[in-house]
Amino acid sequence: MGISIIPMNTHPPFPYRFFLITLGWSWLIWIPLILVGGSSTWAIPISMAAAFGPGVGAIVSMRTLEGKGTVNRYLKSLLDFRLGWRVWVLGPVLLTIVSVAAWFVPELFGQTRLESLLPSPWVLPVYFLIMVLLGGGQEELGWRGYVLDHLEARLGTWWGNLVLGLVWGIWHIPLFFISGLSQSYTPFAAFLLLTIGYSWLFAWARERSGKKPLSGMVMHGWANAIFPLFPALVMTAGASQIRYWLWASLILALGLAVQFFRSGSRSGTRRNDPGEGPSAR
Repeated sequence: MGISIIPMNTHPPFPYRFFLITLGWSWLIWIPLILVGGSSTWAIPISMAAAFGPGVGAIVSMRTLEGKGTVNRYLKSLLDFRLGWRVWVLGPVLLTIVSVAAWFVPELFGQTRLESLLPSPWVLPVYFLIMVLLGGGQEELGWRGYVLDHLEARLGTWWGNLVLGLVWGIWHIPLFFISGLSQSYTPFAAFLLLTIGYSWLFAWARERSGKKPLSGMVMHGWANAIFPLFPALVMTAGASQIRYWLWASLILALGLAVQFFRSGSRSGTRRNDPGEGPSAR
């Protein structure tokens, strides 16, 4: 089983420390790239280091608030690959279906096909591993791996993930000002739809895995790996980005669907649990 960062039946304070450390680490790396006019050639590897901000925030928060033992248990739990078929199969299949739909459907209405950004589909397994470790998956050390429990315990699964999705999107803001990165061509409002949808989807996957931190890394890594195979972003300034809006909207719809399923399952569990209710001791 995974580890829970907070005790059950508690109402923890809002995790300001985590968010301040996360934003501080990442933005102190990204903002200088904006000021010096960094190009995507060397901004990408530097951004990989900045993307460890949520992980740094998680480790520092755990170390100072819960102690070294919690950090050690958390890091060891990353080696637990027993995530279940929903994380290893169902989640990636759903993400792939959405990506293919957003990539292909606009062609039916006259849009030009976007060519794959990967040299071959055969590189996808290696590219997926890179994305898990360095291409976005590392963010999940903090987002789903640590702070999600705090936000859901305080705000519930609906609002907790909505807040996390918004903060996650805002955390990316500096990337929108670095020339050549994909975010510099991305509509920010659509990006927020994406991060909110992903928040509900990744939270569902984590819960189904038994709250194992690796689940978020797998889901995030696959989402980022499949995107260049079926691209939905036109890397041209001023493009309408119809595909991207469609992709983000479909991800939001998928996130809402699994969140409805998740909240319904939780309600049923509470109604069927004889230990719940005012008479419980």
